[in-house]
Amino acid sequence: MKKLLNLTVVAATALTLTTSLHAMDERKDCDVKANGIEKVIATAKKYNAIAKEKGLEFRRLNVNNTDLIISVEEAIKTGAKEVNPMHFKGKKKSKTKLETNYAATRACKFAITALTQAEEAKTTWRLAVPGDGYKY
Repeated sequence: MKKLLNLTVVAATALTLTTSLHAMDERKDCDVKANGIEKVIATAKKYNAIAKEKGLEFRRLNVNNTDLIISVEEAIKTGAKEVNPMHFKGKKKSKTKLETNYAATRACKFAITALTQAEEAKTTWRLAVPGDGYKY
């Protein structure tokens, strides 16, 4: 009975997460003009924490999504028009320089995409297996 209860709780949690991720529209939720930069970066921070916990955090152009979010938050505080996030090794600034609004949008999309791709992969992974179900 205990296993059945645990299985039910896990299934309900997974269904809720899957439904909420599929209900999200990246373009609308990550649009700085429509939502404001603070709301977009809050969304990015929320979903990036989940992605990081699952080991799915995006890294692009030698910058982790967490570092991109931090640099956008600093730019919001200082009023900077451009961000230069830290290199993923954390020792120096990266060569990547992005406009602040674009960086916020990018961080938000990367956070959401990491989770949606993980959910989609549960059902579509067989398409990536050579020869599995295909006739030559």
